[in-house]
Amino acid sequence: MAEILEYKCPCCGGAISFDAASQKMKCPYCDTEFEVDTLRQFEKESLDGDRDPQWDAENVERGREELDGEQEGLVSYVCEACGGEIVADRNMAASSCPYCGNPVIVMRQLTGALRPDLVIPFKLDKKEAEARLKGHLQGKVLLPPLFKRENRIKEIKGVYVPFWLYDCDAEADIRCRATRVHSWVSGDYQYTETQFFLVCRSGDIGFDMVPADGSERMDDALMESIEPYDYSEAVDFQTAYLAGYLADKYDQDSAACAPRANDRMRASTVNSFMSTILGYATCMPEHTDIRIRQGRIRYALLPVWLLNTNYRGKQYTFAMNGQTGKFVGDLPADRLRALGIAGAVFAAAAALSWLVMLML
Repeated sequence: MAEILEYKCPCCGGAISFDAASQKMKCPYCDTEFEVDTLRQFEKESLDGDRDPQWDAENVERGREELDGEQEGLVSYVCEACGGEIVADRNMAASSCPYCGNPVIVMRQLTGALRPDLVIPFKLDKKEAEARLKGHLQGKVLLPPLFKRENRIKEIKGVYVPFWLYDCDAEADIRCRATRVHSWVSGDYQYTETQFFLVCRSGDIGFDMVPADGSERMDDALMESIEPYDYSEAVDFQTAYLAGYLADKYDQDSAACAPRANDRMRASTVNSFMSTILGYATCMPEHTDIRIRQGRIRYALLPVWLLNTNYRGKQYTFAMNGQTGKFVGDLPADRLRALGIAGAVFAAAAALSWLVMLML
């Protein structure tokens, strides 16, 4: 079996990659387009190659080097197009050659138990990600001007992030304390009556495809912020969708990620049941008993555009949902500008107060 997979254009021999705009494989050299399904046989042939070991000295030495690299967290591959060395961490599943730019896919990261069940292909390209970033920076009055000039938007990378998707059912019993408040005036007195109620809810609820990212390097809060994804557009995994993008295999298995998914399902269960309690001034959960029954777990790759940039020694990370375009990211604030705006507001308020006093 080939160590890495590179899709070649049958017309000109150039490297082809997945084009988000057309949802097809496209050759950047001759502009020929291919349906993703037409490359199934190409992938099968790459997986069905000769698997007998070769014991010549060159391969033994290369295997020794790869073993040493894996122990240090790095693995070395050879680009089949130009012969250049591709060095990456051992979780890399898709990347590109730093010498010739050809997209490459590491097959051993995507076979057997490591093969994803589903993938949501990129629908938005890099130009759209750059436009969303510029829009994200516009209108931010406290944003330091230098940050815009130093922001390196060309470093935006399209990454397929590994996710675990959980299908579960839950039984829940929720007890809440609720109040109703009634006020009225009689004579010179105002009266307030507060009634207290015990409200209970019980029932079943089902969850489909609750996501939890399986990459330790990805910030969980950031990945949750760009949700939701439209899972109706998820398709059976094919390596062709990865061509031209980065991808990692999971380094946190489904058991390690399950507590995060369980917490999300419990919170959603409480919110869903609480939404059925109406007509009260206040309502607070007093006791919850939520029993989650394990269902199906699927492994999926979801599209994310990422940008990491440094500003005055601090790293800022932006992320965009590669399917829906939802964009999130923290921004620095200019302290001097913030103080100036606060001072201007205070001065305006003082002047307005002075005018009101003169009028009175």
